Amino acid sequence: MPCGVTRKIIHIDMDAFYASVEQRDDPALRGKPVAVGYAAARGVVAAASYEARAFGVRSALPSVTALRRCPDLIFVTPRFDVYRAVSSQIHAIFAEFTDLIQPLSLDEAYLDVTDNRQALPTAWATAKAIRARIFAETGLTASAGISYNKFLAKLASDQRKPNGQFAVTPEMGAAWVETLPVERFHGVGPVTAAKMKRLGIETGADLRAKSIAFLREHFGSAADWYHGIARGEDDRPVNPSRERKSSGSETTFSRDLTDPPEIEAGVERMADEVWAWCEKAGAFGRTVTVKIKYADFRIVTRSRSFPTIVASRSQLRDTSRDLVRLVLPTDHGIRLVGVTVSSFEATPVETTTLPLFSARSPGETRSAPFQASDSEDASRSQ
Repeated sequence: MPCGVTRKIIHIDMDAFYASVEQRDDPALRGKPVAVGYAAARGVVAAASYEARAFGVRSALPSVTALRRCPDLIFVTPRFDVYRAVSSQIHAIFAEFTDLIQPLSLDEAYLDVTDNRQALPTAWATAKAIRARIFAETGLTASAGISYNKFLAKLASDQRKPNGQFAVTPEMGAAWVETLPVERFHGVGPVTAAKMKRLGIETGADLRAKSIAFLREHFGSAADWYHGIARGEDDRPVNPSRERKSSGSETTFSRDLTDPPEIEAGVERMADEVWAWCEKAGAFGRTVTVKIKYADFRIVTRSRSFPTIVASRSQLRDTSRDLVRLVLPTDHGIRLVGVTVSSFEATPVETTTLPLFSARSPGETRSAPFQASDSEDASRSQ
């Protein structure tokens, strides 16, 4: 981009996407607290409508807890084929305005509209036009954040939810960041936020007041990122060709397991799901990771890397089974197992993720796909 040109970045985030699709398609659900997921004892909420959120129901909340908070909560079985189809409609609308689109998930994306195809004069007008087109095409609402970089645009999209938009201009960016709690910052997860609070960092202003030397001492390689965002700085471009780092799937058992054959069978099913995605996406990796969560919520992982890609379903199955056997036999109940493939050596032809929930064996619930290569408190990589 030419020197001195201020970028125009929009972050589009669909409002309660999965739940809103269900309410759109079933009028009986409108105005009612809806959770997408399963109400089973080990179930997890994949998405919640705004009516459910008023009771404190949110994604990733155990279903039992969700029902305790909202006894009238209605659970709806996920329909990921429908969500993917609607997401494709939305992304086609994005392409009417710009070629620079970076999808983050089925329901959100960054757009660089510095040079937009509709020749609209401002990013504000462009965001309004995109949101209007989405509603006309899908009957769903979206919120938008508008700014001169990705970090601020993503923060801004939360300001006027649902069905609104908010702009952070270059004149206000740094000062606005200073007013925000650090928990809202991309790259600051619960663990890092707690650490920051112990160090007296609760707001953007507190973070900005710390020297780069202090941040490097306490946060290592993430220090430069924190130093920049505290000043409203983020030079990452919108990257349409961003490659996926890993693909994984995990399952929560209906009861804590100690029997090795049952545990191994669960791992093999996850390996099969991951392989199905790898084949569909044309993306194959060299590293296999197995995740184990015990009944006390302690998590361990075991990984193996190969000099060449994992080239068959049987190789992935065998490797996954061998890795979980490293923690077997066990006297401690296992609550969850997962399998991830990473270190890709081919670019996926699609960015569709494995569903949060998929076809289940009796007594199992599926939870979100995870990326073994990414930490909870992701730093600068996007």
